[in-house]
Amino acid sequence: MDRYPPIAEHGMTGDLQTAALVSSQGTVDWWCTPRFDAPSVFASLLDTERGGHCALRAEVPDGDAATVRQLYLSDTAVLVTRFMTPGGVGEVADFMPPLTSSTATDRHRLIRVVRVVRGSMPFAFAFACRPRFDYGRAPHTLTRPDGRSAVFHGVPRTGYRPARPDHR
Repeated sequence: MDRYPPIAEHGMTGDLQTAALVSSQGTVDWWCTPRFDAPSVFASLLDTERGGHCALRAEVPDGDAATVRQLYLSDTAVLVTRFMTPGGVGEVADFMPPLTSSTATDRHRLIRVVRVVRGSMPFAFAFACRPRFDYGRAPHTLTRPDGRSAVFHGVPRTGYRPARPDHR
């Protein structure tokens, strides 16, 4: 796995207020939220050790040649990272549901769906979510509200003020 994949090896998904960059290795390497100009949640694009990331990829057996392709579902911002081996095809679909309100909000969801399309493709133990709020400077907590979900809570940066659209 390349520690710093080239920017050309990334796809983007977003919800019209923010966006995430996902590498062809299945890792969210960049996401600032709640706006494009906000401090980062994932920034391994800049620092793989301290930047934070969300990795979700297939565990390809040693000796198997894997081909990886990224594509968008037609007429959508749903990014599909497809892992293809002789034994199977698996994919990770990343998307951010667009917000229906034209008013800016602080609630954004990055959804990652894993599925095996053909044959078998192990994804077990290939998931790692390591947020590093505010470029790794702010602490966070984790809650498990229903046993199936995980919610990371960051501490708001006191000096951050989003850019105003009506700036003069």
